[in-house]
Amino acid sequence: MAFDTSVSGILAASADLGIIGNNIANSSTAGFKGSQAEFSDIYAASLLGTPGTAIGQGVSLNSVTQDFSQGNIEFTNNSLDLAINGSGFFNLSDGGVATYSRAGAFQLDRDGFIVNASGLQLQGYPTDNDGNLIGELGPLQLSTALVDPQGTGVASITANLDSRDLPAEAWNPDGGTPAGTLNAFATPPVLPKSDQFNASTSLTVYDGLGNPHVLSIYFAKTNTANTWQAITAIDGVEIGNATQVPFEANGQVAEADKPLLISIAGWQPLNANGVGNGAATQAFTVDLGSFTQFGASFAVSTVQQDGYTTGQLRGLEIDDSGVLFTRYTNGQSRQQGQIAVASFTNPNGLQPVGDTSFVETFSAGSPTITTPGLSGTGLLQSGALESSNVEITSQLVRMIIAQRNFQANAQMIQTEDAVTQTVINLR
Repeated sequence: MAFDTSVSGILAASADLGIIGNNIANSSTAGFKGSQAEFSDIYAASLLGTPGTAIGQGVSLNSVTQDFSQGNIEFTNNSLDLAINGSGFFNLSDGGVATYSRAGAFQLDRDGFIVNASGLQLQGYPTDNDGNLIGELGPLQLSTALVDPQGTGVASITANLDSRDLPAEAWNPDGGTPAGTLNAFATPPVLPKSDQFNASTSLTVYDGLGNPHVLSIYFAKTNTANTWQAITAIDGVEIGNATQVPFEANGQVAEADKPLLISIAGWQPLNANGVGNGAATQAFTVDLGSFTQFGASFAVSTVQQDGYTTGQLRGLEIDDSGVLFTRYTNGQSRQQGQIAVASFTNPNGLQPVGDTSFVETFSAGSPTITTPGLSGTGLLQSGALESSNVEITSQLVRMIIAQRNFQANAQMIQTEDAVTQTVINLR
């Protein structure tokens, strides 16, 4: 009957209005994907038995499809806010149950796991203690512990010694400073004299406890052509014997002399009072192989060493491939994992479960888990969120159309009622 047909139309229009209302309500929800109703007509007869005069029995809600088009990317001040620029879903774990979402508003819980507002853990590829990625999917956890210090093991200096300099006074002339006796803690302090060296430089080195120390190197030109001496002191105390620094006629260190190392062995780190600070004795080398001797003023180009003090977590960076880098106050950085993303053959087959999340279904197909930028997935944008892809204007137009459909079907019921009443009143 026309009543049933019109009722189905009212129900369909009501469902359409509900979907539109949900879209509008979530127009400001990050990562939300709008949906639309898909309707189908109803016929009572089978396909083979449908006569040419068959009248439809109304309309039914066939499915609610998601619109997975890209939403606008809006930048924030939180490095853990993530947006996927392209296809793919964040892979989340809800107590071991995999869920998928485009909403990338993440934070750290008290244990350092990256979670969303509902507490679902972001999945990816963690790292081992050496910072190497583990090829096993799991929750991403950032270590907020202090970075252990590392004592200096290797240092290198690149500099030019002025070939125009005259030989300095011998390091241990009569009445001068004997070799191996520089000691800033002696009484009185034994310090180098300005006429005993031509140039000097210094760098900071670290002991095994992360304490900084000043390594000073004094360069004295000798009476032997193209030969210099390097005298080393740490915290004002001379360490080891003088090192010969020979050059060829072209002003370069001979390849046969490389690496040209100052070898420091058995160094006992001292505190500000000149006594041992508790750190273990240490050995390291300083490479001077890149030195030159040209007719130009003394100049230091580079100073490098591999030691560092302890460091606290200072910041987090996530690159477009999902790799997480933590930065520390000691200048170090650590790789702490890589975010994984999921893609589906038929994303419209995913089942929404609320909180802008979806779960896998048979029609969606099995997920392909990969890293951002691979297998057709989009790249990540850190410090940004993907806004809802709902376009308010189009939703309002759809709302007007659905309202008119509702009104038309209601009017149809009134008309059918009037016709029925007329038939009943026939005499």
